[in-house]
Amino acid sequence: MTPNQSLAELSDQLFTIGVALYSLAVIAFCAQLAFGRRPALVGAGAPVGFVAEPERGRRWGVAAMVLTALGAVSQAGVLVTRGLAADRLPWGNMYEFATATVLVAVVAYLVLAVRSPGLRHIGVFVLAPVVLSLVLIGLFLYAEAGPLVAALRSYWLAIHVSTAILGFGIFFVSGIASVLYLVTTRHEDRVAAGEASESGILARLPAAAVLDRVAHRTAVFGFPVWTFAVIAGAIWAESAWGRFWGWDPKETWAFIAWVVYAAYLHARTTAGWRGRPAAWVNVTGLVVMIFNLLFVNMVSTGLHSYAGVG
Repeated sequence: MTPNQSLAELSDQLFTIGVALYSLAVIAFCAQLAFGRRPALVGAGAPVGFVAEPERGRRWGVAAMVLTALGAVSQAGVLVTRGLAADRLPWGNMYEFATATVLVAVVAYLVLAVRSPGLRHIGVFVLAPVVLSLVLIGLFLYAEAGPLVAALRSYWLAIHVSTAILGFGIFFVSGIASVLYLVTTRHEDRVAAGEASESGILARLPAAAVLDRVAHRTAVFGFPVWTFAVIAGAIWAESAWGRFWGWDPKETWAFIAWVVYAAYLHARTTAGWRGRPAAWVNVTGLVVMIFNLLFVNMVSTGLHSYAGVG
């Protein structure tokens, strides 16, 4: 089937618009950090971030959230119009898979920031990698809209690849939260020792305990999703290639990622591993996921190389 060129062009335009909106959101989040202050708890049981904040900081935070939401809508439009143009699910190649993964990460952050407004203060550290990722995706992974390769024409595409996208996007936010947790704990220790000031950008981030909780809860949500993705991939492999598991590079690194996140969740509840050691395991998981997406898909060869997905 010949792709609808007008819809394909609209998809490309929405991609550019999404990058522009996210870039403006980064600027607004930076302004919020500059004019705002660290979110704190107010009263017993109060949600994180419900604290009086300078009006300028609050306005910049609201503007950043609106821009981020508009960017997410635009990015969703990229996938919807591309899917309509090609008359298929819009994650049949690396460009579409990576774009969808970034969208999941943005939506996950938006949900967290709406529920706990104090988390708006980490927005720049989520959106800046998002903008960088999308720029690289557009430069190096772009592919014209077209039909699926024969090997992907299966209902398992909707099951396996969709859950892989969802899991990766959630782990992205979890990993960023752990990185910020490690930075914040170091800063808090230096402040306690009198080696650093309580003012500055780091002092405006949520408390380390809040970031650790965000990293843990998102990983708890993402882990069963990723588990299902791995299992669904094995079932699809049996249907397509006659075996559930063959230690293909993609399968191997997906399993390594599963082991790392299982180790993180175990470490997070184990005495002696809570805090920084567990956070480092979570950061390792994010590195493994990125390696799996980029190096394994683009450099190594295997049964998954034909499309760079799943």
